[in-house]
Amino acid sequence: MVVLQTVKSNAVSVGVFMEPLAAGLIALACVFGGALLGILCRRWVPDRHQGPDSKDVVRLAMGLVVTTSAIALGLLVGSAKSFFDTQNAEMAQIAANYVLLDTILANYGPEAVDARAALRTELAHRVEESGRSGSANKTYITIKSGARMSETTLDTLKALSPKDENQRFLKQQCMSLEVQLGQTRWLMYAQNTIPFPRFLLVMLIAWLTVLFVSFGIFAPRNPLVLAGLFASATAVCGAILLILEMYEPLGGLIRISDAPLRAVYQLLINR
Repeated sequence: MVVLQTVKSNAVSVGVFMEPLAAGLIALACVFGGALLGILCRRWVPDRHQGPDSKDVVRLAMGLVVTTSAIALGLLVGSAKSFFDTQNAEMAQIAANYVLLDTILANYGPEAVDARAALRTELAHRVEESGRSGSANKTYITIKSGARMSETTLDTLKALSPKDENQRFLKQQCMSLEVQLGQTRWLMYAQNTIPFPRFLLVMLIAWLTVLFVSFGIFAPRNPLVLAGLFASATAVCGAILLILEMYEPLGGLIRISDAPLRAVYQLLINR
């Protein structure tokens, strides 16, 4: 049973990892395939339709498509980068809250030893999960186990019995920080469940395909032209792959760094 669950988990991880890459390859096939289709269809285009006037009109029309595609790509790249930076900042915020929480517990006194141990166990669990390739993905599979570890830390904090006003204040701060950790963790989960606008992606690929079909119709047949069209298609589809990867920052080729968590963990175990 355990073996089957492990195999299933690995299959899910591979599927999540391959999804943006597969979408990028499909986009490349469609876009460059459009260029090849245009080159093949050129022989059926009458000579009277390949005159300078026809080329000028097609260039003007395709210029509008180029502008629309460029605007869409720019907006999507900017949005994906903003999403990626937000997740990165939230990861750093979680790491900072762990340090601050442990510092407050240390000032609380020896009564907080169990709470500090639970906090270290929770952090070790997060570091272990973040270090597994593909373990953190769009659906954040380990969110439930992470929540259980957080509940253990919260229970130890609730069990603290302040002896004076100072300890009472420190306990309130600890509870507040633990709640903030949970809020940030679930916020990252909620943000990663927002689906990417697939219809926009399909429309973008369609625009690019039409554009490359027009390139192929009026392009001469030689290896240099084919190489240039393939390089252009690869560059554009690489931008699409980049967008999809940044929208899945918890798993894939481009992942948010877990260095803050690891640095904090090393700091806490050395205290």
